[in-house]
Parts: sequence; structure tokens; C-alpha cells
Amino acid sequence: MTLEETNKALNKFAKYVIQQARTKLTKGKKNVYNDLYDSLDSNVKVSKNSISMDMLMDKYGMFQDRGVKGTESGKSLSNYSYKQSSNLKGFEAATGTFAKWAKFRRMQPRDKKGRFGSYKTMGFILANSIKKKGIKPSLFFTKPFEKAFDNLPQELIEAYALDVEGMIEFTLKDNYKNE
Repeated sequence: MTLEETNKALNKFAKYVIQQARTKLTKGKKNVYNDLYDSLDSNVKVSKNSISMDMLMDKYGMFQDRGVKGTESGKSLSNYSYKQSSNLKGFEAATGTFAKWAKFRRMQPRDKKGRFGSYKTMGFILANSIKKKGIKPSLFFTKPFEKAFDNLPQELIEAYALDVEGMIEFTLKDNYKNE
């Protein structure tokens, strides 16, 4: 028995979740380099004895979605938190990730005389702030998934019913040919 309708329903579900998550990333201004946006994908496998679906994204997508608790404040919807011993400043020194983000956003610190500082300095300021305050949960993936999941059971039941109906029709036609 092939479960074509079930496969279609699950693929439609996955496509909707990804499309909505991408929209939330863009509207939430978390789509600077498109890395997370482009990494969103799904893998649906429907076979005779099993159905599986994987929703895929870059690892840091979970931190963006669920948030990370800082050392001094902030909240997270998961167990993720920065520890006092975490080396976010060392990460910034090695990769310059926050400096690149600051350059993209055109954020530069100013000294007391009003002169602009470097993007590298801004990167360290951002790294320190994120370590202390954490990352606010954006729920860019969770909300679309929950919304689509609420509609999934009825669609899945209907799709599975169509698959079973097709199997019965095929079996009946096959049996009439043999008589």
C-alpha cells in the first residue's frame, strides 16, 4: 500500500512550517546572512510500515527560537544558558561574528569626544552584552509549527482515508480481473 496522500499532507505541512518560519525570521530582522533561512528544510519519508518527518535547521536556530538565558538576566524556553565561565568573548576574538553583524547593521560605539570606534570593539561589546542578558526567544519556528500541527490531524486523517480508499479500489479491481 502506498501512502501518497499521506505523503502529500506531510509535505504540505512541512512546506507551510518552513515558509512561515522564514517569514518570521525576515520580519523579526534575524535574517542577516540568510544562513539560518537557507538551512531550513524538511525530510518526509513514508513507507509501508512507517512514517517519519525531520525538520532541519542550523544548530544555532534552536538558540534563536528558544532563547538563551544570560548570566545576569534574560529568559529561555529551554535549558540553554550562558555560564560565567563561557568564553563568548574568546569566540568573538576568534571569529569576529558579532563585529560582522555590527558592520552589517552599521553599529559603531562612540567615545566621550564623539569619535567612532571600530566594528571589532563593537563586536566585543555585543558579545559581552549577549553573555550577560542572553538571547530573547523569538519562536520563529515554534509558533508556525504549533499552528500547522493544530490543523494537521484532520488533514492527515483525510489523506490517510484517501490512501486506504485507493487501496481498496485497487484491490477490488484486481479481484474482479481474476474472476
